[in-house]
Amino acid sequence: MSQTLLRVGTTYLPVTNVQRSATWYTENLGAMLNYMDEDKAILDLADQSFFLVAASEGQTSNFIDEKGDERFSLTFEVDGVQALEKLHQEFKERHILVGEIEDRGHAGKNFVFSDPDGNQFDVWSELSPKFKKRGSENASITSD
Repeated sequence: MSQTLLRVGTTYLPVTNVQRSATWYTENLGAMLNYMDEDKAILDLADQSFFLVAASEGQTSNFIDEKGDERFSLTFEVDGVQALEKLHQEFKERHILVGEIEDRGHAGKNFVFSDPDGNQFDVWSELSPKFKKRGSENASITSD
């Protein structure tokens, strides 16, 4: 195989009200709105593009695992447990539906939160090594 997949560029999320959801994502998660019409909103969030797409009531990006539990399909990363705890508290203060901080038996800790349409997301306290390296390279470039 001569080509490899390099990154995830876009995630599509079903929402019932594009305007309401775009406002929620920009105000609560710090997303940047790039485009919006009645059918979709295009946001920049966490170094990727998110399309909020008008969908029927009850549609989410979640799935049911083999044990019957509803699961998220996307994990955001933060830099350390302290950053995770701070974000968890900020989400609670914003009245975002959040789960408890969990130790799942692997490195770091996690919590789950939901948007107004019930799309669930995970947050993990560990940055991927490649992203950490890229961040330190960018910091050294901007500090020169």
